[in-house]
Amino acid sequence: QVQLVESGGGLVQAGGSLRLSCAASGRTLSTYAMGWFRQGTGKPREFVAHMTWSDGSTYYADSVKGRFTISRDNAKNTVYLQMNSLKPEDTAVYYCGADPSKPFFVRMETVYWGQGTQVTVSW
Repeated sequence: QVQLVESGGGLVQAGGSLRLSCAASGRTLSTYAMGWFRQGTGKPREFVAHMTWSDGSTYYADSVKGRFTISRDNAKNTVYLQMNSLKPEDTAVYYCGADPSKPFFVRMETVYWGQGTQVTVSW
């Protein structure tokens, strides 16, 4: 069992930046991937980015490439999402996920989720 706690959401103007954090506990993450997903009002949850913990490989949705960066702190068992050049369409609840099963974030029933953190981008 993995417990995930997100933080760092808030209200920001378009063009601004936020950094989300996700602290993991309960399991060693060496065989996991950690990812960020988001869900806007009335929309399905969508993939944002993920990182394979073992080798640091990263993957991004096209909509955030060049603006968002996923990173980690091994010592703190924490993954971050640096979000720059934010747009109103980035407004959503952002969820951190941990997946122990390859291929990562395909069979979503294996994913552990955090409680989510709201990001609101205004004009």
